[in-house]
Amino acid sequence: MAEHDHDHHEHDHHHEHGSGWRHRIGHLLTPHSHDSADKVDSALESSREGLRALWISLTVLGVTALLQAAIVVFSGSVALLGDTLHNVADALTAVPLGIAFLLGRRAATRAYTYGFGRAEDLAGIAIVMVVAGSAIASAWFAADRLVNPRTMTHLPWVFAAGVIGFIGNELVARYRITVGRRIGSAALVADGLHARTDGFTSLAVVLAAGGAALGWGWADPVVGLVITVAIALVLKDAAREVYHRLMDRVDPELVDRAESQLRAVPGVRDVSGLRLRWIGHRMHAEAAIVVDARLSLLAAHEIAADAEHQLTHQVPRLTGATVHVDPDSHPGDGHHTGLSHERRDRLAANAG
Repeated sequence: MAEHDHDHHEHDHHHEHGSGWRHRIGHLLTPHSHDSADKVDSALESSREGLRALWISLTVLGVTALLQAAIVVFSGSVALLGDTLHNVADALTAVPLGIAFLLGRRAATRAYTYGFGRAEDLAGIAIVMVVAGSAIASAWFAADRLVNPRTMTHLPWVFAAGVIGFIGNELVARYRITVGRRIGSAALVADGLHARTDGFTSLAVVLAAGGAALGWGWADPVVGLVITVAIALVLKDAAREVYHRLMDRVDPELVDRAESQLRAVPGVRDVSGLRLRWIGHRMHAEAAIVVDARLSLLAAHEIAADAEHQLTHQVPRLTGATVHVDPDSHPGDGHHTGLSHERRDRLAANAG
């Protein structure tokens, strides 16, 4: 059966393949590829953008956390302490993600044939662990303050620190989400949404300061516990996203879209199999299409080339595709074992 593999990024829709039997036979015998220096540069640029976003957000959140920590020291607010710990955790998530982006830029090897994009999923596990640590620390300090009450001081500063936390997180959220969507990094988008949620937990510190101003001594530790709950909810969502990636889950709508594109290719009679998987912030597809059994190998190959070309252009973030061709008399993968046995039986009979 004919198979066609395409393993890189975007290329010109108006790319022309040439004509004539000489070209067609050469095209058949040589692996079809649209690789170019421009595509390599594009892949590296997406990683560079991701790294730039991480380091800038690390700086912004680091400065935010330092300002909040200074106010924690002389105010004694556990609500602000919980928010500060969370912001520190958010800043630190840039480290594993940055390492993952650097690893993802390495070329595939004989041992790691799909490359190193999966490092982003491992970074996701590290992020979940960091967020979990901040939740435990926040809960511990809030519970201790309920048992051992302490008057909150410097209320205007605490109020200002809550506002600073909100502004810092919202700026980081907007930047990470924008860059993440542009380069197709789900991890970076999720981290941006995480930062946006953290911005609203920073506003809870403002409530704690307001409660203390009204003489409600319990407001500070209670708001600290509320912030802990908010962190736990973010942790749940982050853990679910990481689990989905580790289990190769993709949006069913993407599968439907890919199948529709394959069925629309002239010469494709059916789609007998389709698999999509994320590898970091890039997606790869493996498809089996059914064509007329009477077609020549050249004609079947051309249909496969057209199919992978349409997939990589019409399915977002799909940068590699392998298309397998089945004749319509034997659709699907189930017949392959039988065909293999039949062929080897024939070879053995001829050899005998």
